[in-house]
Amino acid sequence: MSATRIQRNYFRFRRLGEKYLVTNDHGAWVFLDERTLKRLLEGKIDQNDKDFGTLKEKGFLLGEEDIGRVALDYERKHAFLFRGPVLHIVIVTLRCNEVCKYCHASRASMRHTETDMTIATSEKVVDMIMSSPSDTVTIEFQGGEPLVNFPVVRHITSYALERAKALKKRVMFTLVTNLSLMDDEKLKWILDNGIQVSTSLDGPQDLHDENRKLLGSSAYEETVKWMQRINNAYKEKGLDTELYHVEALATITREHFGRGRDLVDEYLRQGCKAIFLRPLNPFGFAKQVANRLGYSASEFLDFYRETFDYIVERNLRGDELLERLAAIFLTKILTPDDPNYMDLRSPCGAGIGQIAYSYDGTIFTCDEGRMVAQMGDEAFRIGSVENMDLRDVVTHEVTKSLALASCLDGIPGCATCAYKPYCGVCPVYNYTEQGSIFPQNPTNERCKIYMGVQDHIFKYLMEGDSRIVDLFKRWVELKERSEYLHDFRQT
Repeated sequence: MSATRIQRNYFRFRRLGEKYLVTNDHGAWVFLDERTLKRLLEGKIDQNDKDFGTLKEKGFLLGEEDIGRVALDYERKHAFLFRGPVLHIVIVTLRCNEVCKYCHASRASMRHTETDMTIATSEKVVDMIMSSPSDTVTIEFQGGEPLVNFPVVRHITSYALERAKALKKRVMFTLVTNLSLMDDEKLKWILDNGIQVSTSLDGPQDLHDENRKLLGSSAYEETVKWMQRINNAYKEKGLDTELYHVEALATITREHFGRGRDLVDEYLRQGCKAIFLRPLNPFGFAKQVANRLGYSASEFLDFYRETFDYIVERNLRGDELLERLAAIFLTKILTPDDPNYMDLRSPCGAGIGQIAYSYDGTIFTCDEGRMVAQMGDEAFRIGSVENMDLRDVVTHEVTKSLALASCLDGIPGCATCAYKPYCGVCPVYNYTEQGSIFPQNPTNERCKIYMGVQDHIFKYLMEGDSRIVDLFKRWVELKERSEYLHDFRQT
């Protein structure tokens, strides 16, 4: 190999079985045997080598003519850095009518009406949101239970649409709700205004009702009743039910162990097209019950692998259900784009990709930071919509610190990890669990989970079963759901 004409790009590698996964910074990857990897490391691969073409095409070997192409690939992968805050989480109330064992948000009693956002505060929140340089923003209604303060949800939506039209932006809305306070009037408004609905479904009735208590009723029955009503309403409206349906996620507790198949079967029974096997977060009430409901990374991974394999099996039998965490990784692995999932990017989205607004207008770097504040620690508080603008938020010292702490290139263990192009860290999680916004990866449970999940995905890719590869490609297809897009960019 001529050192003057061809040079090696920086790469990382990890052994998986009998082969090595080799990756580079713009997300390309290849499996090599030990002999070929050694030759690559020693600079002995030349144009006569059988792997030369693949390594050059994927940017592991660079000629002068390749540098511009690889640079553009890298820029595209990191395009999120230039968009500004796109996800805006609005806590319209802390009140909630359900009591969840693992509640991350530290809910307030239904009596505490002082934790409802006011109309005046909501308009200041929207004004800040619409000052983002991004031409597209997503407003996510959370709580507590946002339907408790439905008038403010409605007002934010109408005011945001008005501002988006004036500023020629595109805006999307997501309502994160337990659905128990839904009624026909609210449903009609949701359909008329193109609001995406997301809920929690923790499995069959015994599992869901064990985790989520609803006074005088079954939380499960209310959830699935309204899931079906909303999904049927989409169908009656003539929308493609493959694209338009209630999104759901499951928060995995110890009680789910051994019940992965039951969980998947329930999601399929309810017509779900995706499931998010979400690990328990150490925030809010969940921190207090970790000893009872929590688990180690290795225990979660045993559950995840078993459940993921069953999801793949059901898909091969003709069912349609994607696993959301895997789909996020696979989008990074199989496509030239990054899905901009805030916890899995470098740096993370705290303050620069997402912002959380509490009911009183207090600004936090992210919803996780707000949850920590509810536990009595305001380390991630930025300020207030009363006296700040967006520039103040993005340039705040806390925002800068979290960006620094989540830039993988500067984190021992992450900087040299083969999964660095696809991964990310959450400084708030690290702060809560390890006492520092910088992760200590040898003992970081979230790192172990992400590494284990990616190991499992790449083992499937290494096996090369065309049916599964095709399945994974379907999971990452980008399908625009125009019903949810309020696009005023051309008006």
